[in-house]
Amino acid sequence: MDDQQTRARQFRALHLPGEPLILVNAWDALSARIVAAAGARAVATTSAGVAWSRGAPDGDALARDTAVDVIRRVADAVRVPVTADIESGYGDSPAEVAETVTAVLAAGAVGVNVEDSRHDGGGPLRPVDEQVARLAAIRAAADRAGIPLYVNARVDTCLRRAGGVPETVARAEAYLAAGADGIFVPGTVEPETVAALAAAIPAPLNVLAGPGAPPVAELARLGVARVSIGPAVAEAAYAVAQRAAEVLGAGTYDALAGGLDFDALNELMRS
Repeated sequence: MDDQQTRARQFRALHLPGEPLILVNAWDALSARIVAAAGARAVATTSAGVAWSRGAPDGDALARDTAVDVIRRVADAVRVPVTADIESGYGDSPAEVAETVTAVLAAGAVGVNVEDSRHDGGGPLRPVDEQVARLAAIRAAADRAGIPLYVNARVDTCLRRAGGVPETVARAEAYLAAGADGIFVPGTVEPETVAALAAAIPAPLNVLAGPGAPPVAELARLGVARVSIGPAVAEAAYAVAQRAAEVLGAGTYDALAGGLDFDALNELMRS
């Protein structure tokens, strides 16, 4: 069996309500290897971290080829399944989104996140029928490639304050009918809301966690199947860079203490 197909099936099987897959999102080959070496069962990219590291803001500003290049480097760097955050698909039309997914599959990924936010000034969320067409195009592209791609449809109602549980569930059901496999609802970790979403959505539920969120064990109890850290690791890394800049003012180096060992990092990239 083709290795990518094997990884795709492994990744799909990791989405179990009550036993969540934990994804510590990476943005380059070294961060991916660090996460994999820690025992991660899969590696996810963060679109924000990828965009920032390549000189662009998050929000569909990154060129598709640049994003795919990073995805390829991450997939080449680890042996575990890789799922890619492709923002809203790096394309205006369903056909262009399908081209993106074809390239992402060729880069070695076995999953994608695709969001229903829009960044063209036309409103916070895409109309449901428009997003359904984009998801259907993604599923068709994966089918043509012969890879059981895990399509994680991001519903941004909570993140954009554009609807509550009923609107979120309605969008989730439409996206699942169009070919999505799981539903990602960032913007809330409130236990009552998470439990309601997990109970109402007939697919694995993904939430975005970080400082202040309930522990993973609590999210598992609520029925969550996937916990993503998103851009939080990249944000923390850049906070270290900001603190380290104290050398420009105070002329001291205290913020550099506790860094990972140079030789260990170099060896990690040789392996």
